[in-house]
Amino acid sequence: MDSPVETLNFGQNILKFKVPKNILLKINSIYEEKIKELTAWNKNLAGKIKKEHSLFHNTGKNEGKDNHNFLNDEILKFFADCTSHYLAHNKIHVNKLKLTTVWINEMVEHEYNPIHVHAGDLLTGLSSVMILKLPESYGEEIAREDDPSNGRLQFLGNGIGQFANVNVRPIAVEGDFYLFPYDIRHCVYPFTGKGIRRTLAANIDVDYDPMASKQK
Repeated sequence: MDSPVETLNFGQNILKFKVPKNILLKINSIYEEKIKELTAWNKNLAGKIKKEHSLFHNTGKNEGKDNHNFLNDEILKFFADCTSHYLAHNKIHVNKLKLTTVWINEMVEHEYNPIHVHAGDLLTGLSSVMILKLPESYGEEIAREDDPSNGRLQFLGNGIGQFANVNVRPIAVEGDFYLFPYDIRHCVYPFTGKGIRRTLAANIDVDYDPMASKQK
């Protein structure tokens, strides 16, 4: 696993990795070829998005009846390697890890993802945003073209204090993979115009020792 391209730190760390091209192509291919077989996942998500579909689900909820997997071992290993790197980078003493859910959000104009947080079977863990496809343009900015928001991902940190920089709105490109704690609030703003904004999200439960992890 290569080192993350970037660390966004505002009390809690967000690590940004680059997705290998073959994995990016494979995930897009799985989604496009299997779309009719995928379970619509809107009822489980915060997004105001018509096309939200699950690629992986492995929880004890509903006695496991919803569990399924459309991902290959190479993709699952990529998630595991990034997770291990994040936890080692932050010196988190882990008892147990579990990938619980992976899904696709495919936004078109006017759709959006309101401010929300994530959870799996546990309330402690890591979530993620992988940029799979982007439109050529997010459309005209109504105001402040020097500070664009259309279609942008925004993180809202949990830090407080004067001069604290708790809002991060990265310029995301295809192949970016952001990994961050469940309780970091985030959202995606709507855009206008043709094209799609396709992203993947994955939740990984992290059962960890908070006292040991404080001894950094």
